[in-house]
Amino acid sequence: MSDNVISVKSLSKRYFVGHQSAGSERYQTLRDIMVRNARSLARKTLDMAHGRQIIQGDEVEEFWALKDVSFDVERGEVLGIIGRNGAGKSTLLKVLSRITELTEGRIELDGRVASLLEAGTGFHPELSGRENIFLNGAILGMKRAEIKAKFDEIVDFAEVDKFVDTPVKRYSSGMHVRLAFAVAAHLETDILIIDEVLAVGDVVFQKKCLGKMKAVAKSGRTVLFVSHNMQIVTGLTDRAILLQDGRASMIGDPSQVVDAYLAEDRNDATNYHHRWDGENPEIVGVSLFTSNPNNIHQFGQPLTVEIDVVTPFSIPNAAISFQILSNSNQSVVHALNLDSEVAMLRSPGVHQMKCMIPRTRLYPGHYSLSFDFGASEPRRVFNGPKDICSFEIVQLDEIREFYWYPNNAIYVEDVEWNCRFLGKICDLDRFK
Repeated sequence: MSDNVISVKSLSKRYFVGHQSAGSERYQTLRDIMVRNARSLARKTLDMAHGRQIIQGDEVEEFWALKDVSFDVERGEVLGIIGRNGAGKSTLLKVLSRITELTEGRIELDGRVASLLEAGTGFHPELSGRENIFLNGAILGMKRAEIKAKFDEIVDFAEVDKFVDTPVKRYSSGMHVRLAFAVAAHLETDILIIDEVLAVGDVVFQKKCLGKMKAVAKSGRTVLFVSHNMQIVTGLTDRAILLQDGRASMIGDPSQVVDAYLAEDRNDATNYHHRWDGENPEIVGVSLFTSNPNNIHQFGQPLTVEIDVVTPFSIPNAAISFQILSNSNQSVVHALNLDSEVAMLRSPGVHQMKCMIPRTRLYPGHYSLSFDFGASEPRRVFNGPKDICSFEIVQLDEIREFYWYPNNAIYVEDVEWNCRFLGKICDLDRFK
C-alpha cells in the first residue's frame, strides 16, 4: 500500500505577460490613445471581476512556468529540487504551499505543511515575535499546548529572546530570517517546504540551518527544498528532481540528477570572438578551459585562459591582465602579464597567450572574466572585453564544511597548522 504524503499529477501553472504592441511607438493621435486606454480599462475590469491576473500592456503573451509536472513523495522522504534560474522551482514550491493557485492538474497533500519561501512569510508586522509564533502554529492547525512546548526551543534557535515581545516590523532582516526558519523547522508538521535555506542569514546561522535540516530529515518528516548547493542535494536528499523550462526532465538518484544538471547546455559561452577593426591592437579571442563541460569547473582543478591578440605594430612594454569577477561584480582574482616578465606583442601580427591557474580555489558560484590591455612608456590604453566567458565553480568530489559559506571569504587558500605541547598545568606560572 502506498504511503505517499505528496502526490502531484500533471501540474501546470500558467501566467500571462503583457507587452506593448509593436505599433505603440509610432505617432498616435489623441483618439488612438483614448481608444487604447478604454479597451485596457475594460479588459482589466473584466479580469478583476473574474478574479484573473491583471495584465499591463496592449498584447498578452501566455507563459507556462510549470508544464505537466508529476511526481510522488513518500512519508519521511527528503526531495531536492534543482534547476537553472527561471526553471520553475520557486513556482512549484508556492503551488505546493497553496500560495499560488495551479492552472491544471491535481495535488494531494496528506498532513500539515510548513513552508519557508521568503523571509518573514506569514508574519504579521504589528504582532510581536511571540504572537507570530502562536499565530503560525494555529494556522498550521496545532494546539496551543503543542506550540507552547516548542516555544522556548524556537526562540533559542532564532536568538531573538531579548526581542520576542517586540513587533516584528522592528526586526532586522536577519532576525526575520532566523525566526521564520525556526518556526518552520521546529513546529511539528508532516511536510516541510523550504526555498534555498542556506542562502539566508549570516554564516553562523546558515550552519545551524544545515544541522537542523539534517535533524528534520532523520526524524522522519517529509522535506522538499530547493538548493543551488549540489553537495547538500547529494548528501541530504533521497531523491532529486531536475526542472528545465517548467518541466520535470529527470527524477531519481540525487547524484545522477546533479550530473544531468551539470551537463545542461549553457547559453553563456566560454569562448569569446571579436572581429578585428583592421586598425587598432585588439583582443579578438578568449577561450576558457574548464574541467567539466558546459562552463562547469571543479573546485581545486587547473583553470586555463587562452587569449588571442592582433596588433598591426609592435607594442613595447605591453601589459595584459584579466580579472575574475563574482556574480556581484567583485574582483576576486587578478592576473597580470608584463612584457618585461613574459615577452609579448613585440612584432606585428597575431599572438596567443595562455594563463593557467594551477588550483582554482574560488568558492562555489558564478564568475566571469574582464580584460585590460595597454602599455607603459609610452602609456597607451587599448580596448579590453568585459564580463565575458561566464563559468561556474562547483564541488563534486569533496565536501568540506567551511566551503559552504561564501561570506567567510572569496578565495580558499590551503594553509598548514601545527600544535605542540608546552607543559603541564603547574607550568602555567610562567605565563602569569
